[in-house]
Amino acid sequence: MTFELDDLLAVEREGWDALCGSTGGAFYGALMTPDAVMILVNGLVLDRDAVAASLDGAPSWDRYELSDARMIPVGGDSAALVYRARAERQAEEPFDAVMTSVYVLIDDRPRLALYQQTTATH
Repeated sequence: MTFELDDLLAVEREGWDALCGSTGGAFYGALMTPDAVMILVNGLVLDRDAVAASLDGAPSWDRYELSDARMIPVGGDSAALVYRARAERQAEEPFDAVMTSVYVLIDDRPRLALYQQTTATH
């Protein structure tokens, strides 16, 4: 298997759908590699177990939109997906950020190794 933009976007949408359905902890716990980390817009760095635990009780998103996606090959078995996400949930300001998700191919499945959010300012 090789990485394709549409395939990686489909995985990202599955993740956002899980966040909208309050099942993000289980989804990302299974998707992330054992040594993966997420770097959030507030500077927090979370390992896989901390991500799964933090998402289990997180409020669900009501809606999201992904745009400006591009894939950057990193090596034979890895690629980075960069995109912009806008998401909303009740009683909160809209979330608007640029994401980078680095995937590695393990057992013919994309697995998330590194994820970073950067606040979008324009």
